[in-house]
Amino acid sequence: MKAIRIDAPFMIGAVEIDAPIAAAGRAVVEVKAMGVCGSDVHAYAGKSPNVSYPVIIGHETAGVVVDVEAGNEFGVQKGDRVVLDPYLYCGVCYPCSQGKTNCCESLKCLGVQTDGSMSEYVAHPVAQLVKAPRGMSWESLAVVEPLVIALHALHRCGAKSGEHIAVIGAGAIGMLVGMAALAYEAIPILIDIVDERLETARKFGIRHVVNPSSADAVREVRAITGGRMAECVVEASGSPAGVRSALHCAAYTGRIALTGWPNKEIELPTALITRKELCVYGSRTGVRSEFVESMDLIASGDVPAENIISRVVDFEGLPDAVRSLHEAPGDCLKAIALKR
Repeated sequence: MKAIRIDAPFMIGAVEIDAPIAAAGRAVVEVKAMGVCGSDVHAYAGKSPNVSYPVIIGHETAGVVVDVEAGNEFGVQKGDRVVLDPYLYCGVCYPCSQGKTNCCESLKCLGVQTDGSMSEYVAHPVAQLVKAPRGMSWESLAVVEPLVIALHALHRCGAKSGEHIAVIGAGAIGMLVGMAALAYEAIPILIDIVDERLETARKFGIRHVVNPSSADAVREVRAITGGRMAECVVEASGSPAGVRSALHCAAYTGRIALTGWPNKEIELPTALITRKELCVYGSRTGVRSEFVESMDLIASGDVPAENIISRVVDFEGLPDAVRSLHEAPGDCLKAIALKR
């Protein structure tokens, strides 16, 4: 079968590898839809410290089960449409014992610490297949996993109806946080330095947008919130300025979820955290219940997550899509591939 592999930084292409077979506890899935994540682009550019080459990339994946042990405890059958939960956990460490499998001490994400699912077929643990209703399009199933990241951030900071959610960074995840906040009947405020992204956010129903390069973000957030500042902040950019801005945009006793991944250490004014008694939470990937919620929100139309898709290619077009996202990241919010 064919798979998309990076052999070294800036060396990406389709390669022939052996097709997988169903082993104990694993099913074989024919891949139908694949999303390109920022982690795939970072691996291509040699900027991911967790990647060893060569590596098959990809983890935003949906497909059809073609081989699985009959009568398995999870009720997965041949012909089921599924989304992959790509976060492989041990199940026995302390976080896993608390149900926080997303923080497994030996967590491996497909396409990062282990070969991924950007291939024609993939073998995956049956326990980590999330069944999808037949009415959902492959395009919509390709964005279930990114919405999981957004939902986990909202859950971590305990977002509530009526609260203001400042979202720093209007990439795919930031957009989805804003859209999910609307579904939660909260009030998102999207902050980004790219006006085109902010205009896109308005089209998604996100009324409050701020460009900190042309306006004082703190002053704007204060005006929108009537002086209170944002009860919740989701930092989705990973930039040093964005992380620091999160502390200033948060209300006193506000809650902050750090979702973006900085590529270097960031100095923080810890006195401000103490003075405002802020709750600062790490927010990493997501858990199975959030995959179920993500699928329900998309299927119901409460979160039209497929609207973030700005480019659709076929399987052979994936290497070019990854290259394009590296060279011009602002031109495409989310690229996916469909296998006909």
